[in-house]
Amino acid sequence: MSIRNHTTVTEFILVGFSNHPNLQVPLFLIFLGVYTITLTGNMLIILVTSVDPALHSPMYFFLRNLASLEIGFTLVIVPKMLVNLLVENKIISFAGCASQLYFFFFFGTAECCLLTAMAYDRYVAICNPLRYPDIMNRRACFQLAVVSWFSGFPVATVQMTWIFSLPFCGPNQVNHFFCDAPPMLELSCADTSLFEIEALTATVLFVMFPFLLILVSYMRIITTILRMPSEEGRRKAFSTCSSHLVAVTLFYGTASSTYFRPKSSYSPDTKKLISLSYTVVTPMLNPIIYSLRNKEVKGALRRTLGRKLFLRKM
Repeated sequence: MSIRNHTTVTEFILVGFSNHPNLQVPLFLIFLGVYTITLTGNMLIILVTSVDPALHSPMYFFLRNLASLEIGFTLVIVPKMLVNLLVENKIISFAGCASQLYFFFFFGTAECCLLTAMAYDRYVAICNPLRYPDIMNRRACFQLAVVSWFSGFPVATVQMTWIFSLPFCGPNQVNHFFCDAPPMLELSCADTSLFEIEALTATVLFVMFPFLLILVSYMRIITTILRMPSEEGRRKAFSTCSSHLVAVTLFYGTASSTYFRPKSSYSPDTKKLISLSYTVVTPMLNPIIYSLRNKEVKGALRRTLGRKLFLRKM
């Protein structure tokens, strides 16, 4: 299926938060602060898990990949949203809108699969600790990461190609702060029921199926932890999983409410708030969740920053 321009629509207008003109500058400052924290936090995660030998384990290898995905995920959406909060002209080209939607689906799908790989890593570490070094060797970790990243390509390609092959007869105002599938479907003058079935199928395969695998993994993990005789062992095992469980809940809880019903009855403002939670807030919270609840990461941060300060004084 090839992308064809069925109509005279050559550009779109991202409505964003323009229906709240008095909030444009405050929202810009808030989102700029959140974006700065997101970039700084995720870059620090990448840095410390790369340079600190104590963090050269499968769990932190996957965490480094997650931080990279979060940077890409927010880079697709937030800079354009920040610009639109300050300018009157909120236009995005047809190709720009298609590109934004493509990479949004690419990074989102890859994150779903990577969170599943991280759950599998925790499952092996806790339920099969003696075989953990053999099962989660460097090659296996690399293969899981590659599969997670490349899983985004087919989903993004099909979704973007199908949506932008639909006829857009006007108006061209996207009632959202980025080019997402549900508001784009509302602009099409064709029957989108077939695409909605395809979108639901993709959601089940690439969102809910990975989520079920995570759920099964954590059911086994919790069962194993509760059987541990040592209270200290149970506490340590729970602490290694709690951060990932919080991240999974934040990401899946909000994203599934949008993509199970592409044309839901939620108001436009409610849809934007839901989207903000997984496109802006969650990527900021993940580094905080993984660092504040993890003594190894906090220790590595202190060692890395301390080393930099020492070299600067020399």
